Amino acid sequence: MKSSTKKVLIAEDSSVIQNLTRKILQMQNFDIHVAKNGEQVLQMLAKEDFDIILMDINMPVMDGMECARSIRDLEDTKKSGIPIIAITGNAKNFSMEDFRSAGINDFIPKPLNFDELVTKVNQYTNG
Repeated sequence: MKSSTKKVLIAEDSSVIQNLTRKILQMQNFDIHVAKNGEQVLQMLAKEDFDIILMDINMPVMDGMECARSIRDLEDTKKSGIPIIAITGNAKNFSMEDFRSAGINDFIPKPLNFDELVTKVNQYTNG
């Protein structure tokens, strides 16, 4: 049914959330890659393509908002157009407009609802 495995990049500095998210999505047959901060995301993106990025907003080195803006500014249109879903514990500090202006397509609040996570990842990768 699925043609090719979709590659998901999880940008999250909490290893607990990273591991949970990875397990949930691997059960759905996604190919999971992880980064601990926005800088690592950009380094990984320079080397390979991903179908979607799950982006924690509060990360060391480079936060999710800054990273999302950097991705949207990339020359490569395939990479600059990757769907980005913010994952944040303080969504109240941001409006959907804040996320959109940074180039973020959608967000999922923490604590993560894994059904919502799977639904949104499927929605954005099967476009």
